[in-house]
Amino acid sequence: MTAMDISIHSTFLPHTDPEASLAFYRDVLGFEVRNDVGGGTMRWITVGPAGQPGTSIVLHPPVVDPGVTDDERRVVNEMMAKGTYAMIVLATKDLDGAFERLQSGDVEIVQEPTEQPYGVRDFAVRDPAGNMVRVNEIR
Repeated sequence: MTAMDISIHSTFLPHTDPEASLAFYRDVLGFEVRNDVGGGTMRWITVGPAGQPGTSIVLHPPVVDPGVTDDERRVVNEMMAKGTYAMIVLATKDLDGAFERLQSGDVEIVQEPTEQPYGVRDFAVRDPAGNMVRVNEIR
């Protein structure tokens, strides 16, 4: 079987406060804003790392599908509050520099830079919506 010529284009992370999420991804992480549609809490904001136009994160309002039940909405909101609903893993060559930048801001630190037993050095923070953001060191 021949491999498909396919890549990851975008992933979706929920937001609870679009302005706070925008500030985190744009101002703290330095991502560029590629699209911003909707209004109020019903905004879909596409961000991504500068120089990597083929990779994006779409920040979206959680559980807006009309087929979601109240119980499902409650569970998703509870999981988001605990930081167990969504996660993304980023990577950088300067892990310590990235950690210092995040630590100096108003960012919830979950784990300081750590050499993991499975061969990865990383740290973890939560974005304003509670999503887990892990950052791996590129070696």
